[in-house]
Amino acid sequence: MSDMITADLVDLDLAAQTKETAARSLAERMVALGRVTDLDGFLADVAAREAQMPTGLDGGIGIPHCRSEHVTEPTLAFGRPAEGIDFGAPDGPADLIFLIAAPAGADDAHLTILSALARRLMDPDFTAALRAATDPAATASLISGDTAPPAAPEPAAAAAAEEPPPAAAPVPFRVVAVTSCPTGIAHTYMAAEALEQAGQAEGVEIVVEPQGSAGFTRLDPAVIAAADGVIFAHDVPVREKERFAGKPTVDVGVKAGINRPAELLAEVRDKAARGETTAPAGTGSPVDEAGGPGEGYGTKLRKWLMSGVSYMVPFVAAGGLLIALGFAIGGYTIDKAPSVAEHFVWTDSTSWAALLFQVGGLAFSFLVPVLAGYIAYGMADRPGLVPGFVGGSIALTINAGFLGGLAAGLIAGGTVMAIQRVRVPAALRGIMPVVVIPLISSAVVGFLMFLVVGKPIAELQKALTDWLSGLSGANAVILGVVLGLMMCFDLGGPLNKVAYAFAVGGLANPNDGSLKVMAAVMAAGMVPPLAMALATVVRGGLFNRTERENGKAAWVLGSSFITEGAIPFAAADPLRVIPSAMAGGAVTGALSMLFECTLRAPHGGIFVLPLIGNPVLYLIAILAGTAVSAALVILLKGMGGRGDGKAVEGTPATESGTAPKVPATV
Repeated sequence: MSDMITADLVDLDLAAQTKETAARSLAERMVALGRVTDLDGFLADVAAREAQMPTGLDGGIGIPHCRSEHVTEPTLAFGRPAEGIDFGAPDGPADLIFLIAAPAGADDAHLTILSALARRLMDPDFTAALRAATDPAATASLISGDTAPPAAPEPAAAAAAEEPPPAAAPVPFRVVAVTSCPTGIAHTYMAAEALEQAGQAEGVEIVVEPQGSAGFTRLDPAVIAAADGVIFAHDVPVREKERFAGKPTVDVGVKAGINRPAELLAEVRDKAARGETTAPAGTGSPVDEAGGPGEGYGTKLRKWLMSGVSYMVPFVAAGGLLIALGFAIGGYTIDKAPSVAEHFVWTDSTSWAALLFQVGGLAFSFLVPVLAGYIAYGMADRPGLVPGFVGGSIALTINAGFLGGLAAGLIAGGTVMAIQRVRVPAALRGIMPVVVIPLISSAVVGFLMFLVVGKPIAELQKALTDWLSGLSGANAVILGVVLGLMMCFDLGGPLNKVAYAFAVGGLANPNDGSLKVMAAVMAAGMVPPLAMALATVVRGGLFNRTERENGKAAWVLGSSFITEGAIPFAAADPLRVIPSAMAGGAVTGALSMLFECTLRAPHGGIFVLPLIGNPVLYLIAILAGTAVSAALVILLKGMGGRGDGKAVEGTPATESGTAPKVPATV
């Protein structure tokens, strides 16, 4: 690891009081060495990773980290501030800060090295040596592993000769565990190390399978079979989860594995003692397993729908941008071009435009089947995929569109869940997920979609399409207001996602109305972070230091159509920020519809401005909403007595620890 950290990347007197300034200070050292090419772009990636889940750990450790295209080689920087900095750890601020920068395509060897560091952070001798270090070069050597930390003194040996011979040891309790986190670099391996250390302390045999970015080595099936319990400490789906079915299981987030491993071991012991086991393979639902106790069907339904939307969004983004580029290069008659498989001229820009358009169109053709398939997957795991995709394809065939895909996914998932509840002889269980469930569920979904619910949904879809096509005047403005309010109410939450899903669903069969809706949704979604950024510039005294630092990142996030950039402000002051954001979003949505702006791309913010219809008016709509929101939040904060920056300088801004299930698109 010596090539990843040098003395120049160590700051033993880090002058920072917030996690944003700490990350910037350490990142500037990376820039100076040529390890990072774009400081602001890299910091935006760090902030986006931090928004998914705080990176503070018990023991005074902060590990902000990310993969970024702005990183030239895997790099590690270390800082030790005089006062602790809040990274969201349960036990308080961090005084040991590691900034980990991994290239977008980091190789397995470097990721393995980073995972080794993550494990060493669980060693108290290692962290004690870091706190006592005085020389940057020696500190870099210690972190890289070239120098071992001083070992803790061994306790005095007991007079074993006077002790009676020990009794035969009982058979230990055996546990297998899986750990994983969104980036698969740090938390994954720290949770694994914490669980292993807790197992040693508790006399539990534990074997952990870290599912990191560098891949993972599957546990021996014999080890799984012999285990008395299972622990899942994860923030992304466990791969091949069916291997662990039928055993007592504790399912928690990855930070629980780091912060309270002994409690998890005790919990899995209790479940084993009570005889609690998970359902047989293939009968579990990812949503059911991840849901909290007492979770209602409304919450589960939202998660099922968001499961479909999260897998659909990449198809929408790729297909929509390719189609938009095709139109931009070849004009709006490019959809009439012949197939490029039959006619393609290498030197003709029109042929290249047709290629982009037709590839994008094929990507879009998967939109509804993927939506339906992964709604069913969210309900019934992998057995739901086949009937879900079949139902989604039928929805396209009968012109039921986006609404038909929603219905097909729910029908498919419900059908599979019903079949899974039927008791079958042991001899048939092996073929159930491969033959029986796909056969029966596809037949049921096909019957219902073709002959029962499909046609009414197709009529409803046609009516909705006709309504969108005829939107004009007051009706369009009212819809723009409603969409703007939805986009800004929960800043990337369920209501925001509903509005976004409504917009991208219209892109499957685009018309003038649906393109206006997409434009209004993206414009309104850009307003909250831009408004908060503007407010911190105009009246910085109304915001504390952390909020002002967040305002700098909010410029980039808002311009990129990442509404979550306003979450830190809303979390700290929801009663003033959220109404202000909604007011600006409503203004922008209304103006975008009034100006008849259109958008064929589902994402991109100002970076897809050339693909927007009436781009100048579109920018005016965004600026107007941003100004309204910023003015309103300044007014409300001023009325609330926060006119003196000193009054709030020491107030820590609440940070959001939520992670949108859908990639940060809105």
